[in-house]
Amino acid sequence: MSKILIVDDEAPIIEVLSYNLKQAHYQVVAARDGEQALTLARHERPDLIILDLMLPKLDGIEVCRALRRECDVPIIMLTARDEEIDRVLGLEMGADDYVVKPFSVRELLARVKNVLRRTAPQAPTGLSDVVRVGALIVDVARHEARLGATLLDLTALEFELLHVFARHAGLVLSREQLLDLVWGYDYHDDLRVVDALVKRLRAKLRDAAPTEDLIVTVRGVGYKLEA
Repeated sequence: MSKILIVDDEAPIIEVLSYNLKQAHYQVVAARDGEQALTLARHERPDLIILDLMLPKLDGIEVCRALRRECDVPIIMLTARDEEIDRVLGLEMGADDYVVKPFSVRELLARVKNVLRRTAPQAPTGLSDVVRVGALIVDVARHEARLGATLLDLTALEFELLHVFARHAGLVLSREQLLDLVWGYDYHDDLRVVDALVKRLRAKLRDAAPTEDLIVTVRGVGYKLEA
């Protein structure tokens, strides 16, 4: 049974989400501010965190940044803001998904299920479990990626994005294709969420092995992994 940490300062939202997640057979713990969220995340070791952007003591961005320094727990960010820059910033800080308030509980449960699916152990597919592109090695069975001698520190979403790029190395993938291949459902009308995740992945590739000749480049309407 997967454990979900809900972080929100609005009691009605915690109550509604707790009830529906428990009905869907998840364990639930809850925090009302950013400091309590970090304490519970470290103690309870949840399988996924639903994290509000606007929180007392520490806001969601600071909580997300702190968690990403310590672990790769999946994070779905909640935000009441309409500005795209806030959502993209959350993704760039390490969130795996976002939902804008007011939201449908059914939609959020679908997002939870989808994010957890990406982090679950994968059954054999008949395809090669190891993909090589130049100095990059993506080992699906071990859920590891190496660039040269460096083990990449990737979240589940970043790993899946890199895996898709590696399997389609040399081909241009549109943002719509990446949404379909990585998220597996109609994610958002805002295709720039892809740009935020590619930016995150590029930075990690560059920081891990700056001398390796591997890059995700912009090609017209999409992206291309080149080695």
